[in-house]
Amino acid sequence: MAKSLPPLTWFRSFEAAARHLSFTAAAEEIGMTQSAVSQQVKSLEMRLRVPLFVRQPRGLALTDHGRRLLPEVGAPLEALAAATARFEAGPGTDLLTVATSVSVAQWVIAPHLPDFTARHPEIRARFLSAIWPDDFQSARADVEIRFGSLKQVGSDAELLLPNRLVALKSPGLSGALADLPLIEAVGTSSGWRAWAEIQGGGALHPTLYADTYGMALQLAAHGNGVALVSELLAQHAVMTGLVQRAHPGSIPCQEGYFLSVKEHRAAATAFRSWLLEQLGR
Repeated sequence: MAKSLPPLTWFRSFEAAARHLSFTAAAEEIGMTQSAVSQQVKSLEMRLRVPLFVRQPRGLALTDHGRRLLPEVGAPLEALAAATARFEAGPGTDLLTVATSVSVAQWVIAPHLPDFTARHPEIRARFLSAIWPDDFQSARADVEIRFGSLKQVGSDAELLLPNRLVALKSPGLSGALADLPLIEAVGTSSGWRAWAEIQGGGALHPTLYADTYGMALQLAAHGNGVALVSELLAQHAVMTGLVQRAHPGSIPCQEGYFLSVKEHRAAATAFRSWLLEQLGR
């Protein structure tokens, strides 16, 4: 059996950081937070068991391992971009294209989608999974829901509410928060450390990690621990009893989910109005 490869996102973070010699500049290019890029590069170094960068006070320097890896990673990424470009096509005039993360599609849109299709039977919808800026560019979607800061998503996007982090667990999981396994969504600016600083109660140490809020919520729903996730994603899961609050408090979320639509398309504006209605706006 072929040996499994590290995730493609780790290579993208490494390649961008290696070109810029900066985690911050790499994060701005690929639409992630600086901490997420740094974490993914660290994960790649742990997987390869070699250091790829020397962390310096004013930036990064490639190690010999990093210099050898860069051309081996850069060329395949360029080839993949060229290959997918041949398949790019804009949406049809009678088709509404929605680009968003799997987390939003699964936890926010899907539970309410039958209502939208019942109201607008004339609209055919296509959902595309998108996380990176390149994903959204190639999708050319009528509706985009991006995760990040306002600087990353653009000034024409509107923040979807609620936008705080809440602690959630399965109804079958009992015990005090400090005694339960904690699930951390990596790549975001706020986590259990920020929770402990704001809510108090001493240091908290996660034992499970997920790369999206949606995956963290899924793990919590199956009784694996307490997940700190966006309240936006959790609304329907809490309402239906799939998960419940493990603590009455919440903390601010430094990033958020931002909605933007092509306002010249009636189907896109109809989807925006419907979605905001479902979220209580």
